[in-house]
Amino acid sequence: MKSRLLAAAVSVLLLAAAPALAQSAPSADAYRAAVADPLRPADEVARDPLRHPAEMLAFAGVRPGWRIADIRPGAGYFSRLFARAVGGEGHVYAFVPNRTAERENPRADALVAAYPNLSRVNGDLDAMSFDAPLDMVFMSQEYHDFHIPRFGVNVAKMNADIFKALKPGGVYVVIDHQAAPGAGITAVETLHRIEGAQLRKEVEAAGFVFEAESLAVANPADDHSLNVFDEAIRGKTDQFVYRFRKPR
Repeated sequence: MKSRLLAAAVSVLLLAAAPALAQSAPSADAYRAAVADPLRPADEVARDPLRHPAEMLAFAGVRPGWRIADIRPGAGYFSRLFARAVGGEGHVYAFVPNRTAERENPRADALVAAYPNLSRVNGDLDAMSFDAPLDMVFMSQEYHDFHIPRFGVNVAKMNADIFKALKPGGVYVVIDHQAAPGAGITAVETLHRIEGAQLRKEVEAAGFVFEAESLAVANPADDHSLNVFDEAIRGKTDQFVYRFRKPR
């Protein structure tokens, strides 16, 4: 009898908790709603078939209430999506490096004006800090640049600071252009590509655990020989998407 009563009590508790769990869990509908945001510029929407935004949000596991840093967000393609997906209880930090702030701050400020849960943060890439622990740090097609000498970035320190900025269990998601096998960082300036295996090794050295890879923006037809800005491949490069997690 006691065991049946205990089982019944547990069932009641689970049923009571179900609505709250459903509200906090990510859903395909929530991601589609973020993609359908009417504030998204037409030129960004036109890139969706190549960038697969709903799949990227799902792969990252973005949830309402998350605090996300979008590193060097450019015009804000992903920042806008994140701002909608995390909702009013969440926050998005558009991190603009000091080195490129003069030309990139205005674009970040336009995002701040459009989304009340988004703010601009400036700093050095290898000295990043935020006013609260983060659930995710996101970097799209930027990591390779930080190996270019003129950027002056200590990439190992950058990854270590990202590790510190995240909550235990937080995720670090990186998208970048794939380089040829064995290329390492030798093509970061000439072709704007980095070998995924090299990036993974660097991020894991900071303490992260590699968790998953998405093939949503992979392109086996790209032979990795062209500069990513070459019109023959621009927008259609072979890209890797890695999700790393900070251990709890």
